[in-house]
Amino acid sequence: MSTDSRSERAAGSAAALDAAIGDIDWTIPPAGSVRSWFSAPSGELAVVSLGDPTHPRAVLVPGATGSKEDFALMLPLLAQAGYFVQSFDLAGQYESHAAGADRAYTYELFIDDLVAFLEAGAPAHLLGYSFAGTIAQSVAIRRPELVLSLALLTTPPGAGNVFATMKWLGPIAPIASPRRGAGLMIWGIVTNKNRVPPMRLEFVRSRFALTRRRSVDEIIGLMMATPDLRSSVRALPVPKLVVAGAHDLWPLTAHQRFARDIDADFRAYATGHSPSETTPHQLTADLLDLYARARG
Repeated sequence: MSTDSRSERAAGSAAALDAAIGDIDWTIPPAGSVRSWFSAPSGELAVVSLGDPTHPRAVLVPGATGSKEDFALMLPLLAQAGYFVQSFDLAGQYESHAAGADRAYTYELFIDDLVAFLEAGAPAHLLGYSFAGTIAQSVAIRRPELVLSLALLTTPPGAGNVFATMKWLGPIAPIASPRRGAGLMIWGIVTNKNRVPPMRLEFVRSRFALTRRRSVDEIIGLMMATPDLRSSVRALPVPKLVVAGAHDLWPLTAHQRFARDIDADFRAYATGHSPSETTPHQLTADLLDLYARARG
């Protein structure tokens, strides 16, 4: 398992660019990006795309309470590197809040949506962020021909009730209901326990006005019964990458062990649960390394 494929100079340059980002308006889409809708099995999903559609495809999937905007700083970097990059809001989340409203938010719903989205274009380099990392693993196992590489960004590094190993929620995980767990997660976000800048905080608070609360509750319930996919993911014939922040919700050692279990490269940055927002240049550089290995 490699942990240092880039030169120290390149890594330092990416870290310097990340440190200079500052506070930005997350409601403004990346220049040149295209907003659209995708008719998924669960309903209409809000999509953002950037780059030449004839170029190699990358699909970045946000996690619970998140949205496609979480990758706003990465889309231009990947497009400039020659990729057609897309992201969409999960069913029930933000601008896709109407999708799935008439059914339960199950693993099958999210898996079917992602499979349909991948089938609608060329095979893709797939990234799953947090909860979506579990969905991405399931899709890669079921439909490996759709996936060129697999990146798991601060994905729960375990199975069963993954909240039990979380740094701050672990002690109450055995007695917390899905709704209570979701409430604690939302409370932590809106009260800025992540210490995000003012405009980022304004955005993440505002999207809760659209996100369907039931979708969050049921996703938390799914995370309390996370399937153990490690042996099947390890057997996948594509390059894999596990990424975490040094101050993530789960201990860094758990992410490292997870990477070893699935035979993935591992990267860690000096940040928290959201490297796509706080260290996008470093994350993109490592994704480009992953994509190059897939081509090789």
